[in-house]
Amino acid sequence: MLKYIPNILTLGRIVLIFPFAYYLLQADYQSALVLFFIAGVSDGVDGFLARQFRWKSRFGAIADPLADKLLLMTAYCVLAYTQLLPVWLIVLIVVRDLSIVGGALGYHFFIHRYEIKPSIWGKLCTFTQISFVLIMLVNLAFYPLPPDFISAGVWLVAIITVMSGVHYVVTWTRRAWQSDRESDRSGNSEQ
Repeated sequence: MLKYIPNILTLGRIVLIFPFAYYLLQADYQSALVLFFIAGVSDGVDGFLARQFRWKSRFGAIADPLADKLLLMTAYCVLAYTQLLPVWLIVLIVVRDLSIVGGALGYHFFIHRYEIKPSIWGKLCTFTQISFVLIMLVNLAFYPLPPDFISAGVWLVAIITVMSGVHYVVTWTRRAWQSDRESDRSGNSEQ
């Protein structure tokens, strides 16, 4: 039964999204910050347990990053809805994520099986997005930061998001092209 703890923590993180969104919408930023912190700790704990005790599962490999992404998207969407972040930033993040998911699914189903492995750019993008949400919540809950600092954070998130998206598109387009060339060569050698 212990091997299911990481998956239970992941599911708990998904459940936390609803009160987190509620507190953000109610402008109860301190409570939202506490839930965001709890979600972050649970993510670290479930990852540690999965690696340390080899309690990894296919469900966890899919659900864990999905839980992180849902929490992040909820934060960005609610902050944009309440006009604390620009809508164009959320559109940029969503377009990047949909492009990556669509490309990965296309590669997986039409070219070759695809294992979920984030690149260094993907990790940097996630880290930047999470850090900025945390900064925004601290800014709103406890310590107002200069508007120029928040504006710089918006642009940093936007730039890293675009660079990460371009990296994924270029990398997987190259892999698809190489895979196609290799299959053409093997087909020609059989003739």
